[in-house]
Amino acid sequence: MKTSLTRSMKLLALAGAFAVTCTATGAALAAVTVKADDPKLQYTGRIDFAQASAPMISWPESAIAGTFTGSTLALKFDDHEGKNYFNVFIDDDETHALVLQLERGLKTYPVADHLAPGEHRFLVTKRTEGAEGTTLFEGLELADGAKLLAPPPRPKHRIEFFGDSITSGMGDESPDTGPDDRGIDKNSHLSYAAITARALDAEIHMTSQSGIGMMMSWFPFTMPDFYDQLSAVGDNDTHWDFARWTPEVVVINLFQNDNWLIGRDHKMQPEPDDAARVKAYRSFVARIRQLYPKAYIVCTLGSMDATRPGSPWPGYIKSAVEGARADGDSRIDTLFFPFTGYGQHPRVKHHQANAALLTPFIRERMGW
Repeated sequence: MKTSLTRSMKLLALAGAFAVTCTATGAALAAVTVKADDPKLQYTGRIDFAQASAPMISWPESAIAGTFTGSTLALKFDDHEGKNYFNVFIDDDETHALVLQLERGLKTYPVADHLAPGEHRFLVTKRTEGAEGTTLFEGLELADGAKLLAPPPRPKHRIEFFGDSITSGMGDESPDTGPDDRGIDKNSHLSYAAITARALDAEIHMTSQSGIGMMMSWFPFTMPDFYDQLSAVGDNDTHWDFARWTPEVVVINLFQNDNWLIGRDHKMQPEPDDAARVKAYRSFVARIRQLYPKAYIVCTLGSMDATRPGSPWPGYIKSAVEGARADGDSRIDTLFFPFTGYGQHPRVKHHQANAALLTPFIRERMGW
């Protein structure tokens, strides 16, 4: 991972210089412009297409994919905060990600050069979250004579994850002794959620935000306020149309922040008792079941200290699920990721271990 990141950052330095040069001269080396509303582009995630020529991307692991000819590829982004990071993968090579650190404003980012003749694929994924703001995608540029082709086939299945920083991949690429909060170290593509989805050939929607809880968050809104938004930025009045995309499996990984804020720090007063905690969780599950009556719901937690030995929080989830099953919901279950003793956000190796538990669990339950 360190080798590919170092290579990526070197490429980024060259890409930045290229973009500045093109802007300064007013001349673009790429001769073919593809607009963002081209039907051959393939989008994944809760993306706002209100402005079709510049769709707005905010959720982690939102993606853009395409197939093209020619030797070069450049992407056009207008980032609102200058804090977002994106992965770019060329020709399905996911071991060598080009990591784009977007600047504020409309910029062109060259991401591939001197490609061999023939067809090529690209995949762009948002590494960061709504906390880093929104990004407008304004199309791409190809080499003279090149063209966009039909997109790659979509994955066979669909999974949606509702979660917090664990699901988003906060700090997953940081060293074990490094900080958790650097944008460059946040990579949703290597979280347990994204790893699991790829292993199951499933398209993913990652409805997650670092710091969010079921009953209390590190900010004034919770997942029951957040889950139905089109934009992942803060607590807003946008509305996702759930009819646009229906998952076969839903994974919920929440209660870690409630564990800290309520169980450890006693920030919610009057403090909810055990019954109230179970009720809050079950109420959210009921909302998800109403939206997705046929989905298989996996209620999980971990692998941070909410699943430490003796923690009551997995028990609240078990009670909520048992109550749902007693009321006739047979398509719901629990799976917990054990606490490893590591005190910070899970690193890539921890996400891989969690995915190694979740992947066969879903495969067996769904018969995939």
